[in-house]
Amino acid sequence: MRRPIRFAFALLPFAFAAALPVVAGQVYSWKDAKGVTHYADAPPAGQKLKGRAFGERPATPAAPKPVANSDCSNARGNLTLLQGNGKVSVDEDRDGKPDREITTAERASRLKIAEAQVELYCEQPAANAVTTRRS
Repeated sequence: MRRPIRFAFALLPFAFAAALPVVAGQVYSWKDAKGVTHYADAPPAGQKLKGRAFGERPATPAAPKPVANSDCSNARGNLTLLQGNGKVSVDEDRDGKPDREITTAERASRLKIAEAQVELYCEQPAANAVTTRRS
């Protein structure tokens, strides 16, 4: 009965060495449409994500961003993506993987929606705003 215990202790350093790359690697996290947070060692396609080293924590908690700015950023990002010539895919089953590319008609429709969202969520600077400096 002593031999299996010694054998297990002899393998313990090798087990720690094998697990070391996993702990030191990059970890990606993202939230799906249902608000569930996912973690993986590779970034998902088409998801907004943030990467951080495992065990790394922010020094101070970040203040929540105003909702209007977040909506504006998303709307501008969608608009830029749809105005470009690149492929745009959708994740219809919400598993984090693209299922199909959108059609030309869908792209045009989504482009109009993105333009309307930019108008709705983003503050437009006044066209005739002039700043003057007094001495």
